Amino acid sequence: MIIYNVTINIHESVHDQWMKWMQEKHINDVLATGKFTSARMVKVLVDEEMGGVTYSIQYTTDSKETLQRYYDEDAPRLREEGLRLFGDKMLAFRTELELISEH
Repeated sequence: MIIYNVTINIHESVHDQWMKWMQEKHINDVLATGKFTSARMVKVLVDEEMGGVTYSIQYTTDSKETLQRYYDEDAPRLREEGLRLFGDKMLAFRTELELISEH
């Protein structure tokens, strides 16, 4: 199993609007691509020097190949919407993780 982790720091001035968009639209749009089996959103419990609030959204998929298809077919369109809506009030970075074991 591959976990596509998107860590986002969002400025307080757009936090509520962003949270509504994430919960009601964006995560559902990513899942609707059919390339992920689940998603979870967690709050990062650290005070950022730059301010804002940080979250991690973790999407699970079956393989690196499926994730690559997401990058090729869907990611540009879905990322563009966030940039258009929130611009420099949102800072995101992405990490690919491979599940080794669950206990």
